[in-house]
Amino acid sequence: ANIVKTSLGPVGLDKMLVDDIGDVLITNDGATILKSLEVEHPAARVLVDLANLQDQEVGDGTTSVVIIASELLRRGNDLVKNGIHPTTIISGYRTALKAAVSYIKKEMVVNVSTLGDEHLINAAKTSMSSKIIGKE
Repeated sequence: ANIVKTSLGPVGLDKMLVDDIGDVLITNDGATILKSLEVEHPAARVLVDLANLQDQEVGDGTTSVVIIASELLRRGNDLVKNGIHPTTIISGYRTALKAAVSYIKKEMVVNVSTLGDEHLINAAKTSMSSKIIGKE
C-alpha cells in the first residue's frame, strides 16, 4: 500500500515504472501501478486483485481501496499478535461495517431530486475529469 499511498488525491505524485526491457511508464493511477508489480506475498496478491476488481467494477478508487484494506490487514495482524483470535477480529470488522453503512445511510445520503442542476453538473465534471475526459 505504501507504493500507491503517495499517488492518492489531486496532488498525488507520479511514479516512474521501468519494466524488464527498459520501457518507462509514468503514472499516478493506483491500478496501473499495482498491475505492473510482480507480487508473490499472498496478502499483497489479495490487495492487487482487490484493486483490479475495483477498477473493473467501478473504474476508480483503486488506491483508496488498497490503502483501506491494507490498513485493516495491518491492524488485524497487530491484534492477532496481541493474542486476539482472528474470528473475533473478523466479527469486530463486520460490526464496524454495519455501523459505518448505517451512519452513511443516515447522515451522508442526499436524495438527487433535492439537488439543483449545478450540483449534478459539478459531480459529473468531477467524476469524468478523474479518468475519462481530462481537466475540461
